[in-house]
Amino acid sequence: MTSPLQRLVILHTNDIHSHFEQMPKISAYFDRVRRLWPPDQVLTLDIGDHMDRMFPETEGTNAIANLEIMNATGYEAMVLGNNEGLTFTPDWLRAVVLEHAKFSIIGSNITDINTKETPDWMLPSLTIEKSGLRIGLIGVTAAYQAYYELLGWDVTDPMKAVNAHVSLLRPKVDILIVMSHLGLRTDQRMAEELDGIDIILGGHTHHLLEEPLLLSGTYIGAAGKFGQYAGHIELAYDPAQRRIVELNGRVVPMTDASEEDSSVITLLEHYRIASSASLAVEVAQLRQPLRLDWYGESPLGNLLAAGIRRWTSAEIGLVNSGQLLQGLKEGGLTRGRLLEICPGPINPCRMLLSGADIRQALEESLLDEFMEKPIRGYGFRGEVLGVLCVDGITVQVDASRPPYERIVAVYVGEELLDPERSYLVGTIDMFTFGSGYLSLSRGKEIVYMLPEFIRDVLADQLQDEAAIANSHHLRFLDVVRPSPKQVE
Repeated sequence: MTSPLQRLVILHTNDIHSHFEQMPKISAYFDRVRRLWPPDQVLTLDIGDHMDRMFPETEGTNAIANLEIMNATGYEAMVLGNNEGLTFTPDWLRAVVLEHAKFSIIGSNITDINTKETPDWMLPSLTIEKSGLRIGLIGVTAAYQAYYELLGWDVTDPMKAVNAHVSLLRPKVDILIVMSHLGLRTDQRMAEELDGIDIILGGHTHHLLEEPLLLSGTYIGAAGKFGQYAGHIELAYDPAQRRIVELNGRVVPMTDASEEDSSVITLLEHYRIASSASLAVEVAQLRQPLRLDWYGESPLGNLLAAGIRRWTSAEIGLVNSGQLLQGLKEGGLTRGRLLEICPGPINPCRMLLSGADIRQALEESLLDEFMEKPIRGYGFRGEVLGVLCVDGITVQVDASRPPYERIVAVYVGEELLDPERSYLVGTIDMFTFGSGYLSLSRGKEIVYMLPEFIRDVLADQLQDEAAIANSHHLRFLDVVRPSPKQVE
């Protein structure tokens, strides 16, 4: 007599990025699946980047809203994405997870840099029983090691971590799942190079797999981004053969779903009210409006560049105007308004950069194709790159000259910019990854400054009347058509 097949449903999401409007629909769908299947046969997982601090419910509640809504949705485990791991400090994560999360956080390639142990609010792996099956869960996140070290974490090579945990878990479990916040290409490589993995559930690169890929005996699934889809996998395991004999998966559209979980709607409304109160705290009182221009020099852009220069103790400050979404009116400025105009989780950094590389970026900044360039990823939450906002330098421009020849001279203080010399530049982490201006990724001795975002730098500047007054002084001077020394 043959043994009956053991069946399992896996529900999964990834890269929600605090798109809370989708969570009532996702929760309703998950509940419907749990009503159709025995509860013991359903496993619910999130593959990271559920939290995004550009959204008021997350910023205003320190992501408590995310965790409580995940509890209500019935998640059983999640892996940290870079949005969780790099935008909150470990101490804060520990406190909020221990108090609020009713599901496991898995970090198979994360240890405390001092103790070399997995943090006490996280698990290196998890074995869970469903449908009489022992299911091993491994969770790995992208290894932005230079960043994580500054926060006190050691994030190791995820492929090596998975290989080590597979060796430990494979003999003890029936099904082995890797929760991978690494991106599709790494997931494919993992499937092809590492033995013993049954399923990889992915995220990070926001890829959507309408049905699972099968590579070298491993199934790969992913559900896109922003809660637009939920992943649904059904499998059958044959205990006699000790393997999965059937697996079917799909992604279910959530955007047009009509059914919503009323309990999650109620929770969400509660946290919207709580976040509004938190974000109503006043940051500064502005005596005058501060204009922003994505395509030209403006006081608010200058103020941010000066703040980054000061924050990083640099000779020169550089930031793109597209980091800021709107100008500011006079009067009270709240945390919420600051979040609206500067939502990205972008960190200041300092590096040594040659005068030649600085000049190249400045030339490119004057070109329409750079100003209008849309940027994706690296924490950017704006629409276009915009111009370069600068501090510590004066740029003389002749706009009638050909591209890459429009800069007549650049002065650092009173001295001409030396193309051979290295300058200490305060700028933003996004540039170090080659996003925006390639020449700004050539910096050396890079120091990332965490956990503050550039909106924290701007908040500091907005309380400084002298800095605000100085932001009206022009940095870019047209030598053909002399302009006033101030920008309004």
